[in-house]
Amino acid sequence: MALLPATTARVSINTSKEINEKIAETTRVSIESFKYKSKEDILKRLMELDQEWDTERLLETSAASFILAGTFLGFTKNKSWHLFSGVVGYFLLRHALQGWCPPLPVIRGLGVRTATEIQKERNALLAILEKKNLHWSLN
Repeated sequence: MALLPATTARVSINTSKEINEKIAETTRVSIESFKYKSKEDILKRLMELDQEWDTERLLETSAASFILAGTFLGFTKNKSWHLFSGVVGYFLLRHALQGWCPPLPVIRGLGVRTATEIQKERNALLAILEKKNLHWSLN
């Protein structure tokens, strides 16, 4: 594995093959189910995909929350909490560079997808609309 893998591949590289396959299969099943649905159903799913949190958003939000909590507790309770903030910051940096951090296996195991995986479903749904000759504007 490269020291700094490609941004679009770093999470999947650091996820077990079984979990990657499970997420891919779930996405395939979702896409297949929309092949015979109405334009409205597909547009609704596209809007849901726009709201879906990817691994990055979930990890960044969690890490920032833990760092803020550790910093607050370091100032108000015990200075040792600053070490907690530092450890979380280290793992956030490691994730940004290499795509791995301790909560990643849990997050991926729960089925949280990468932005690339979400976009693949989005592109497939748009292709279904195009194949059906339906306009996909949300107006």
